[in-house]
Amino acid sequence: MNEVVETLRSIEEKYKLFQQQQFTFIRALDHTREEARDLIKPVRSIVQVQCYRDHHCFNSTDRRILNMFISICNDLRNLCQKLESVHPGDHVTNGLLERCKVLLNDSNDLSAIRATYPHGVVNHLSFHEARYYYGGVVSLLPVVIDLLKEWVTHTKRHVLHKVSPGCAICRKEAPNPQKSPPVHFAAPTSKSNKDTVQLQEKDVQKYLLENQRPKQKAPWRPPGKHP
Repeated sequence: MNEVVETLRSIEEKYKLFQQQQFTFIRALDHTREEARDLIKPVRSIVQVQCYRDHHCFNSTDRRILNMFISICNDLRNLCQKLESVHPGDHVTNGLLERCKVLLNDSNDLSAIRATYPHGVVNHLSFHEARYYYGGVVSLLPVVIDLLKEWVTHTKRHVLHKVSPGCAICRKEAPNPQKSPPVHFAAPTSKSNKDTVQLQEKDVQKYLLENQRPKQKAPWRPPGKHP
């Protein structure tokens, strides 16, 4: 799992560099589409970008940025394959992974995809470009990366959910060295109360004995005044 997280983080860093050059990417698509006499149709698929690069790209800057886009797509495909081998998955992770694989298919139609907040890639396009030509192709990478991040988050939560009950029991049963068990404090209190009760009983018995002793009779004297 750690290897997956590191790979995804590396792809994100690569995508951030690509995102900073979005204007260069759009300009490269403009140039190659013009060379291909393909200005009417929107950029619909990854294979279309590959075709522009291989057959209609005559500028080193354009080729570099188109290569960068295709390279990130390939990295994401490889990561999807790795995810299948790392975790058997459940209905949630399998669904996320299947969506990624469909989106990254070379011939998949990207024209209807739109990345939403917090991504601003579509907002950086002109209204006409965002609505028709490039909204889908610039949305592909952030949408797939978000799905893969969701896959990682769900998988981590699922694994921790399995481990946490046992850990919770261990924490519950393990003694806390910083706090003495309550019984150590309760015992002296109980003993003290018991001793107090015993002392009280002894005092009562002593009092009863003293008060129950037969009083000694005074010696008999004849009637009359006595000194």
